[in-house]
Amino acid sequence: MQSEQSSRGLRAAFYGDDFTGSVDALLQFSRRGWRGRLFVGLPGDDALAQAAASCDVVGIAGIARSLSTDRLDDELRPVFQALTRLGPHVLQYKACSTADSSPAIGSIGRVIEIGREVVSDAPVPMLFAQPDFGRYTVFGHHFAAEGATVYRLDRQPTMSTHPTTPMTESDLAVHLGRQTALPIGAVAHTAFGAPGDLAAALHDSPAAALVLDALDETHLVAIGEAIRSLPGPVFAVGSGGLSHGVAAADPGSASPPPTRTSSSGPILAVSGSRSAQTRRQADAAAAAGWLVRPLPLDGSDAVLDEVIAALGAGRSVVLTSDDADIAAAADRPVLEAIAECAASVVSAAVRAGATGRVIVCGGDTSSRITGLLGVGSLSIAANPWANIVLLRAHAADPAIDGLELLLKGGQVGEVDLFDRILALGEPGL
Repeated sequence: MQSEQSSRGLRAAFYGDDFTGSVDALLQFSRRGWRGRLFVGLPGDDALAQAAASCDVVGIAGIARSLSTDRLDDELRPVFQALTRLGPHVLQYKACSTADSSPAIGSIGRVIEIGREVVSDAPVPMLFAQPDFGRYTVFGHHFAAEGATVYRLDRQPTMSTHPTTPMTESDLAVHLGRQTALPIGAVAHTAFGAPGDLAAALHDSPAAALVLDALDETHLVAIGEAIRSLPGPVFAVGSGGLSHGVAAADPGSASPPPTRTSSSGPILAVSGSRSAQTRRQADAAAAAGWLVRPLPLDGSDAVLDEVIAALGAGRSVVLTSDDADIAAAADRPVLEAIAECAASVVSAAVRAGATGRVIVCGGDTSSRITGLLGVGSLSIAANPWANIVLLRAHAADPAIDGLELLLKGGQVGEVDLFDRILALGEPGL
């Protein structure tokens, strides 16, 4: 399809199926010298055009991963149309590196159908592997690390028992083929061959979409080079590994993100994640002296008063959901109740001047809390290490504008993550 608008150098655009994943995509592009901006939901055409004129990549953070299949059209079609009008060579649907999806929830099969209708009807490259995060695809089968062990996806402890989209199949073509009537194929790394072979395989395939193997950096770059050599626009689906590959194949000139910011003071962490790793992180924070309490889903002012008093005294706080009183959510969906409660506490603490540093745990929770706080867009403030990203919030509300955020997926980070982030704000470090 022909682009309706020149973007003066925009190389790629992406939609993230949750906020933590969107941030990861932005990081991967930024690490390789690409200038980027991440919007919270679909902004107006003028805001998009202004960002496209000054950036290499523009992203929109969404919530498709948690949506029922019948709601994906309303969420994605306007976004794909708006991003296509900007004229990027690559439009990525940023999916989780564990391919979280099912025929009923967050259907990547339906995503492929919409992308082929709106962006391009060419075969869709799909790369879920992200080796630096312990995600690998080998002969079409996907593997994911948990701790020091790499598991086949359908045997990984977290994903095999996921409460919404449990993974029962490691063959990604089979997994995604259950979500669409379109033919899904695969290209093994042994078929990458000489330069140009992979691009030809992608261009000439009779399949609607192709799962691509990747075990290491060389595979990511080979895939990025192949995608960039295809006629545009290219609609592609994949993890931060796909963002990495596309950007590494054509690095930009921007400086890499700094490793720390000037922010200091106590941190407020709120969690909607039920991941065992996030629980371990909360327990480690408690052992380090943080105040740890369940989220007050009943709207209790007593907990809020305790949180603000602790922060005011310089003590960091974690509010958890895995031990919260779910019955207190009443008739509200649990995820919405958790997000509304957490956003309310964050807003109150920030407006009280008790903190300017916030950690949000859980991809779906991050999506909703950021929106509830009125954040319009996000930029990278720092990348302290690995895939940990500190963000700067941009908002019309002066109380929220400039807020430092860490949006963390449930399985992301070492056990002592919270205390390590706190230490970044200590004088002399």
